[in-house]
Amino acid sequence: MAPNPAHTALWPAPHASEAVAATVHVPGSKSVTNRALVLASLASEPGWLRRPLRSRDTLLMAGALREMGVGIEETVSSSSSGAGSPDGTGEAWRVLPAGLRGPATVDVGNAGTVMRFLPPVAALADGPVRFDGDPRSYERPLHGVIDALRVLGARIDDDGRGALPLTVHGGGALDGGTVEIDASSSSQFVSALLLSAPRFNQGVEVRHIGSTLPSVPHIRMTVDMLRAVGAQVDTPESGGEPNVWRVTPGALLGRDLTIEPDLSNAQPFLAAALVTGGRVLIPDWPARTTQPGDRLREIFTEMGGSCELADYGLVFTGSGAIHGIDVDLGDVGELTPGIAAVAALADSPSTLRGVAHLRLHETDRLAALTKEINELGGDVTETADGLHIRPRRLHGGIFHTYDDHRMATAGAIIGLAVEGVQIENVATTAKTLPDFPELWTGMLGV
Repeated sequence: MAPNPAHTALWPAPHASEAVAATVHVPGSKSVTNRALVLASLASEPGWLRRPLRSRDTLLMAGALREMGVGIEETVSSSSSGAGSPDGTGEAWRVLPAGLRGPATVDVGNAGTVMRFLPPVAALADGPVRFDGDPRSYERPLHGVIDALRVLGARIDDDGRGALPLTVHGGGALDGGTVEIDASSSSQFVSALLLSAPRFNQGVEVRHIGSTLPSVPHIRMTVDMLRAVGAQVDTPESGGEPNVWRVTPGALLGRDLTIEPDLSNAQPFLAAALVTGGRVLIPDWPARTTQPGDRLREIFTEMGGSCELADYGLVFTGSGAIHGIDVDLGDVGELTPGIAAVAALADSPSTLRGVAHLRLHETDRLAALTKEINELGGDVTETADGLHIRPRRLHGGIFHTYDDHRMATAGAIIGLAVEGVQIENVATTAKTLPDFPELWTGMLGV
């Protein structure tokens, strides 16, 4: 079979000849959109998602839920609730819960949220649901969800792999109860069980027994969204035991929810202001959020920029200098590729720590960043749990992406300052950030 042209094409990363000055409307959050789709599908009444992200990962989630019988209707309206796009209109998805059913076949692509959040949903379906996906999805850890569901009463065929492909034999209900898991490789194991838990007969008590827990803000996001639709959740932050979450069984409410901009996907645009000494406005940046990307304000300020959060959004301004940083990114690992790209252009070394789990993401992000930056003349060394980056003068070349959207945007950041960088398969950004090339060149006025 011939290779997909999009996977072999080289995209010349635009070089910035002057400071960036732009307003960038960042699409909705993937993390919020996919959680909201699951919760709306399990609710006792219809709900709305306004300004959802339309990307590969979210369309895979919507398609999978439709396969299991959920109605998801897409509309475009000019209501104020959907405002925010340049023409004043906003897309909305009407979610119509229904009896979950099989047989069904789910394509997870390489979306961690789909492959982990939906097996618990499938356990509630009436009939078998088969899960399959991209070749890389077979290598990503899923044992935490599979093993836990078996303890809670589900029947799953995975041929002992602890990974895809697999079939969940839904029985129309699930007992639930108490389960111990090791979520050291992904906090999504915890979120997956919590999202469906209100529909389990006994709810769930999830006890994390691993040595580390990455991306805790994503669990807080799950908890906040559960509470917003009427679920009762006890957490370590609310006075419960450390590393224990309890969800009480009960009906979930339908909501009319407007999805926040994806703050992690705002990263390359904020980085552009930092790298070029320019100014970027991201409209509608929330004053309060559980999105991990909000920490960019702190990190990029420490690296040489400044920011102002106003009612209309976030204004980030670069100073013309980029400083190295020593930072633990354990809670915000998805930001690592973009931070590494900026650090490669800094005036002093950087150490990025707490992200050993990135070896299990869309690709081995630590190995990929090391290889690609070094092949442009950089000096990056892998550590046990991160990267050490010593800035050097970089040169042009091909920046490979490994079908990883954040590798592609990292390469584009470097290309701002280094002429001749070519991004292989920039189309992979469609996983979470549709039309990235157009947004990027528009920001630069190209």
